[in-house]
Amino acid sequence: MATTSSAPLAIAELREFAGFTPCEQRYIKRSLDVGLGRQDAFKLWARDVDEIGSIRSQYVAYQDLKVLRSAAPTDEGFEALDSYLGALIRLAAFDLAQERLSGFSAFRFLYERLLGATARPWLPAAFCAAAALPQIRPERRKKLLQSISEAAATAPGWSTKEPQFFPEWVEKEAA
Repeated sequence: MATTSSAPLAIAELREFAGFTPCEQRYIKRSLDVGLGRQDAFKLWARDVDEIGSIRSQYVAYQDLKVLRSAAPTDEGFEALDSYLGALIRLAAFDLAQERLSGFSAFRFLYERLLGATARPWLPAAFCAAAALPQIRPERRKKLLQSISEAAATAPGWSTKEPQFFPEWVEKEAA
């Protein structure tokens, strides 16, 4: 539950989430269920055999989250870059290859929740690197790379406040 001081942040996050496409919203909620272990993603999200396979692959790919949550480099050196950024790029490439996140905003929203505020400085680099990989179709690559603003790519600093709003599955009521 958001406290009084965090309520404006939670409302801003809710508004941001509402601006994503229904496909992006669905993928973010599913990914949070998989990555945070909140729900049985197969039971909630699998509509067909292809989606069962996609969720299974996501569970495997998201095993790296456990290490990434505690491994964000905190110093100015380059020693921890290869292990952290390499794993983060691999994970980002997996999600971008699913073609359900159409740009940096939805990617950042998801990854701030999967990894926490300490990952923020690394998200633009991971997104750009993953989006530029040859595994991403050329026309999609172009769209993804154009989605990151200059401000996001060159930010002089990042907030250390943890995300407040974590979207979840909402059961539809029978009419």
